Amino acid sequence: MSHTHENRDDKVSLVEMGPRDGLQNEAATLPLAQRLALIARLAESGLQRIEVGAFVSPKKVPQMADSAALFNALPRRGPTRYAALVPNLQGLQTAIAARADEIGLFTACSDGFTRANIGISVEESLVRFAPLVQEARSLGIKVRGYLSTVIACPFDGPTRPKRVAALAERLLDLGCHEISLGDTIGVGTPGTVAPMLDAVLHEIPAGRLAVHFHDTYGQGLANLLPALERGIRTIDCSVAGLGGCPYAPGASGNVASEEVVYLLHGLGMSTGVDLDQLAATGQWVSELLGRPNGSRVGQALHGRGRRLAQEREQRALGSHHAS
Repeated sequence: MSHTHENRDDKVSLVEMGPRDGLQNEAATLPLAQRLALIARLAESGLQRIEVGAFVSPKKVPQMADSAALFNALPRRGPTRYAALVPNLQGLQTAIAARADEIGLFTACSDGFTRANIGISVEESLVRFAPLVQEARSLGIKVRGYLSTVIACPFDGPTRPKRVAALAERLLDLGCHEISLGDTIGVGTPGTVAPMLDAVLHEIPAGRLAVHFHDTYGQGLANLLPALERGIRTIDCSVAGLGGCPYAPGASGNVASEEVVYLLHGLGMSTGVDLDQLAATGQWVSELLGRPNGSRVGQALHGRGRRLAQEREQRALGSHHAS
């Protein structure tokens, strides 16, 4: 494809969730130095938006306890923007002091989930958010609104598409620059995702939306296709498929970043990400956590790399014997 013809439509922006959404749902806690190394490696692979921490209660989420120290030690060079999730004013103030480039606020489409997650109803969460968004925006900090359970809730059952659209519009009206639509428990299929997206796109332009699919039932990648077909160009993903959801037992992590990059490159879209570098990072962090690599692309590239190394070794041995 010639560069003169290249347009915004072929570029997809990935929001890497591994260091936050991923690690906070892993059994093992990585020490600060390893979290920093993970973030540095992700940035080097070309990811320009990385959610790195959460200013939440350390009692609730011990994996995120040292987020302030983490932000203070981040490599602040190049185009990479670092985001933090905050639940309340105190969290926002800590995030601002730590120089977060972007703030994430989270609510859901169902009261059952917001009560389990943040102890209040959806309506109360929106009331709580209004001053937070104003405060952040007055300081020039962009705010991203996360909308969970857009397909179904583990407590309240299926979510109506119109409900998702109405809440997404409320978040936009509050001043969020982007709304991330999350299938938190990963139950969606293209058949349920498409009508939800159509309802939301009726109210909000595609450029202000992101999709956040968990891969619990192996549908994460398939669900990206209706989003891409409808012009959505921001995708949340998690290296090596890290994570899950503490309130959705058995939910696997966000769709693996490696899978997303492989899919997009195969569709002729550009991500600015070096897939081999990303896959090596996924393998590295999986080994650190002592868990299997949750990315099939990562596994395939790692296996190929090992096989090529063995072949090189055998060739070297062969020529050594021949001499």
